[in-house]
Amino acid sequence: MTLLITLIAAVCVTVIWYSNERARKLKVGALCYMFWGASLMWMVDAVAEYIELRADYFTPSGADMLNDSFLGLSVIALALVVWILIVLVKDPENVIQKSLKQNS
Repeated sequence: MTLLITLIAAVCVTVIWYSNERARKLKVGALCYMFWGASLMWMVDAVAEYIELRADYFTPSGADMLNDSFLGLSVIALALVVWILIVLVKDPENVIQKSLKQNS
């Protein structure tokens, strides 16, 4: 589930990044790298787990699937927090700088 969730997020963010000039300006590419990196990490984990478990890999319990889903959503939430911090620090559209000048 973690692999599936991060792959869906990676594909969605990549489509947004590719099709929207403003998204590129807002550093959505960094979010793409985070999601594709997480997807690659989960792919390696899935291959290693399949080598270890063989056929049992395809019959996870409900509790394992729920835990994996929460982990996948947590990874997405953390990546979004990091991306927001990147946008706030870089301030690509000078929103923070303009508001600070207005207040002073």
